[in-house]
Amino acid sequence: MTSERPSAMLVMSDTAYRDLFDDELRERLEALADVVLPDPVASLDGPVVRAALGRADVLVTSWGCPPLDADVLADAPRLRAVLHAAGSVKHHVTDACWERGLTVATAAAANAVPVAEYTLAAILAAGKRVAEFAAGYRAHPGDWNWRDTVGAASNYRRVVGVVGFSRIGRRVVELLRPFDLTVLVADPYADPVAVAAAGAEPVELNDLLGRSDVVTLHAPSLPETRHLIDARRCALMRDGATLINTARGALVDHAALTAECERGRLSAVLDVTEPEPLRPDSPLYRLPNVVLTPHIAGAMGTECRRLAALALDELARFAAGEPLRHEVRRADLAMQA
Repeated sequence: MTSERPSAMLVMSDTAYRDLFDDELRERLEALADVVLPDPVASLDGPVVRAALGRADVLVTSWGCPPLDADVLADAPRLRAVLHAAGSVKHHVTDACWERGLTVATAAAANAVPVAEYTLAAILAAGKRVAEFAAGYRAHPGDWNWRDTVGAASNYRRVVGVVGFSRIGRRVVELLRPFDLTVLVADPYADPVAVAAAGAEPVELNDLLGRSDVVTLHAPSLPETRHLIDARRCALMRDGATLINTARGALVDHAALTAECERGRLSAVLDVTEPEPLRPDSPLYRLPNVVLTPHIAGAMGTECRRLAALALDELARFAAGEPLRHEVRRADLAMQA
């Protein structure tokens, strides 16, 4: 930490910068720190950029930031903090950063807001079977006699299962409180008291899958969570249940899920897939009980300003010598996306 006015450098793509910073946020950045380059950079190569890097106390990073490896850090002797105006830091904060003892912060809490809002909308739409009714309406213009074939549609006294009591999972639980829904949470690392205090029932994953009308995934993508929802666990889900994934595509065995959706036994709302995008021949594109969106649940458009604002809040604390509120520690990465 420092009691002097820090020097800062923006490391991100031009597109990220345009989304993150409006005039007001740029003015706030310049009020908090001496910005060593007038524009953001997405490459840390070249003598001009390396010279600027050598003057930086803080890097404000986002999408498009390259890895901050030992070679980069060798030209950044003053660097003390990396403040990430996005979510995961795994792609650019390397072992060299941790070994150097850099302070690292993330705006993942700000990105959790739109993801949770999207998830809430998806849960309620799934309860009313919006995808199936919309597809049926298109297939039967001028005719409503088919509506009874879709199945029960309701958000009253239904069961929603939240897999992962992460920042996003916790916020989803909070957003569901006003509704007449029973909410279950499966997370082996969550404090059951905290889950209950948030308004949900802590349960084991298999129990959650068997009881839920809608299952929404908010677990990190780790080796042990790969294909967490596989054929066996798909089979545990209730007939007519919907699986929502706004987390990571690798959590789901897509072959197993596709088979259940083709049978019409399950429905799905998938904002993330494996691979991204899906191959053109994937049956998921054509199924009426599947909603595919191209990774849009996270911050987009003006929502990105929340991320920049949070990063600047952390910069203000850094400049004042105060503890950061969204610091990431090396040990945290094992449980984060």
